[in-house]
Amino acid sequence: MKYMGSKRRVAKYILPIMLAERKPDQWWVEPFVGGGNMIDKVEGKRLGADAFKYTIEALISIRDCLDDLPKDNTEFTEGDYRKLKLSDNYRHKGYAGFAFSFGGRYLEGWKRDRKNPRDYISEAYKNATEQSPKLKNVVLVHSDYRNLQIPENSLIYCDPPYEGTKKYRISFNSKLFWQWCRDKVKEGHTVFVSEYTAPDDFECLWQKEIVSSLTQDTGAKIGIEKLFRYRG
Repeated sequence: MKYMGSKRRVAKYILPIMLAERKPDQWWVEPFVGGGNMIDKVEGKRLGADAFKYTIEALISIRDCLDDLPKDNTEFTEGDYRKLKLSDNYRHKGYAGFAFSFGGRYLEGWKRDRKNPRDYISEAYKNATEQSPKLKNVVLVHSDYRNLQIPENSLIYCDPPYEGTKKYRISFNSKLFWQWCRDKVKEGHTVFVSEYTAPDDFECLWQKEIVSSLTQDTGAKIGIEKLFRYRG
């Protein structure tokens, strides 16, 4: 699912680094699964969670209800989109709220291109069709990362809300998060984190300049995407 903060562009770089550390039959856990653009490229035991319930609902719709999703702009209109903000009656509100919104940001405006009209509903359905089989057997859970029940000795990949970027709908304390990562390592888990910056006791394993729309200022910015691991 394409939406704000998507890791589709960097997956090919950082996945090999992490998978090289994965043990046979080890759980792959993502407490900030987002659009599922990392977990859908991993095999074996997988657990994806997110604190925003509509993120999980969207992924479940893609995984389990592909035939029920709107296939073009005759099956879902801008009028239907406006109704999403008023009620939860639409079964696939999570999916529509992300897939049909400008920039993939949940219910932040109907996606449109006035100069070159496109059927974004059809394009979203095509993307869902490609992703759906990759999400089969992924355990999807609505949970805050701190309350997530993680199998013993898991490989945990975190893509949390970045400091200094556009605010997500759920408040996030980065200091508490980094301490949580340290605690999970001490419990026997392997932990990797995608961020722009990290505390000094985390080492950078990989970095690359990426054009991003997540900075607080308006307009696209160049950010240095990094992959960290706790030194301790």
